[in-house]
Amino acid sequence: MRCEFFSSLECVLYEKTMEAKFEKFEHFYENFKGGGFFFNADHPSIFRPNSHEKIRLLHPTRLRRPKFANSHKALAKLIHSIAHIEFSAINLALDACYRFKNLPLAFYEDWLEVACDEMRHFKLLNLALKELGFEYGSFPAHDNFEEALRATKDSLKFRMGVVHRGLEAKGLDANPFIVKKLQSSPHPIRPLLEEILGTILRDEIRHVQKGDLWWKFAKDEREDFITLCEKFKKFNLAGKKLNTKARLAAGFEAGELEQIAKFYSFCAGEKG
Repeated sequence: MRCEFFSSLECVLYEKTMEAKFEKFEHFYENFKGGGFFFNADHPSIFRPNSHEKIRLLHPTRLRRPKFANSHKALAKLIHSIAHIEFSAINLALDACYRFKNLPLAFYEDWLEVACDEMRHFKLLNLALKELGFEYGSFPAHDNFEEALRATKDSLKFRMGVVHRGLEAKGLDANPFIVKKLQSSPHPIRPLLEEILGTILRDEIRHVQKGDLWWKFAKDEREDFITLCEKFKKFNLAGKKLNTKARLAAGFEAGELEQIAKFYSFCAGEKG
């Protein structure tokens, strides 16, 4: 017997216990790939906070980030910050599938695949945390993703642009700096972490490609990314230094990257 897609996904999306969430998703995803769902676009999409049950969320300005990973605890905090990004990305991908209806099947295929990737990344990072004597929830994390999800919940073009072409691409910018920070750690787990970060970077390029595709699908052809950066200035959709190679591979254009760098350089000057 086939199940309804959106109501079934709601049970996965809002499951608070991590192990149960992962188990429910695996069952859901296998069922989806086997054609076991029908879509009822009239199913209402609820919205409620959806962070991990053990995590304490703070505004980004209230978090203290270690400059180096040269101590056991600093290394754990660094891994924890990446794990938070990956766990949040699971919910963001699932929420995209749950919230936006009457779209081509390829849309749901894409974002369930992304959720599966993010879940794999998170599990690897959480295992590394446990090797260090910690786990996800051991440290506070920022609430930027929850805020972005709320701010874009009523618009497919804003969700795809801000979250999946914006914040995920910002992760591409951050990756080389995190790898460099890891190099200050003498811990024997470092090579494994560098390997995990390499996997994440390759996968995230594909994820941003999907965000690029569906943002262009949803937006008016006259709208550009800088307009989105201006409208959602509070989220800062680019890193201090753009990862040009990764962004070009993900669908950005060279001229566009120059505009983005110029825009955020001007914003930084305004703040200064």
